[in-house]
Amino acid sequence: MRDVLVHLLGFVPVLLFLGALRFMDSYKLVHGRALLVSLVAGALAAFACIPLYGAAIDFLPWSETIAKRYVAPVIEECAKAAFVAYLVRAGRTGFMVDAAIHGFAVGTGFALIENAVYAVALRDASVGLWLVRGLGTAVMHGSTTAIVGIVTKSQHDRRARHKLLGLIPGLAVAFAFHSWFNHFALPPIVMAGILVLVMPLLLTAVFDHSERTTRAWLTAGFDSQFDQLETLLGSDLGKSRIGIYLESLRKWFSGPVLADLLCYLRLHFELSLRAKGMLMARAEGLEVPPDPVLPEKFGELRHLEAAIGRTGMLAIMPFIRAGGRDAWQLEMLRKHARPPA
Repeated sequence: MRDVLVHLLGFVPVLLFLGALRFMDSYKLVHGRALLVSLVAGALAAFACIPLYGAAIDFLPWSETIAKRYVAPVIEECAKAAFVAYLVRAGRTGFMVDAAIHGFAVGTGFALIENAVYAVALRDASVGLWLVRGLGTAVMHGSTTAIVGIVTKSQHDRRARHKLLGLIPGLAVAFAFHSWFNHFALPPIVMAGILVLVMPLLLTAVFDHSERTTRAWLTAGFDSQFDQLETLLGSDLGKSRIGIYLESLRKWFSGPVLADLLCYLRLHFELSLRAKGMLMARAEGLEVPPDPVLPEKFGELRHLEAAIGRTGMLAIMPFIRAGGRDAWQLEMLRKHARPPA
């Protein structure tokens, strides 16, 4: 029984840390299923690193010390960062905070498998070792991948082109921090203590910044899209900026296509407002129940997009954004919806 409790020291702290991060996110940007997927991705990255690290030791001319200090950080951080980079590049993260949570979840999954391997190999390890592995190594894996997520998301939002280059700064920081940790420049228990003290402060600062960014985006976006939807539904559409622009498209598109363009804009703004309203409700501690009508509306949106065609979609891009947070919020709302009973 004592051995089981000792081994739990290597697994429980990082899971509690991950749970605390998700609890701190008042907008609940990361769904439970998505969090589980990130945990599994981290576990798979750990399994992939085992043969890679073994090959690096067996076939390349460096000592085991050099490999642990420099090679292992490169292999492990790249493996963990791959899934985070995919999430950011595919628009599955809206803000730095959910990129950080996904990153920490990937690192947690990695650390759980790594510590499980150690638990099998070191059955009689001391309490001190498992404290270091649970509060130090495991939190380090989660923290470095969270940093990759934060920096990559920030760079991705700023760069219009070559967005994959935004992965490099975050990886460089993760490499450096991981390598420093593996140098054991300080006693392991001291390094674990530094991690437990510093990382919550860093992530709390990121959460605070992201919450302010989210609030500003929601407020500005809600007001703007509400005004646009009100214009589309009003009697003075022909005199509005949107109405004049749609009228100017008559020379290129037929009447039915113009009608579909108008319907698409109305539906797009309606769904965007619903998504923002759901986030605002979550910030107040309220969970909006799934609307059984939403799948039908998303089906209609896809039908209209097909009817409009690529040229038509390009024509209305001045009023909608097909990428970034606007696409992310619609994807979030779609996942929240459920099929009608």
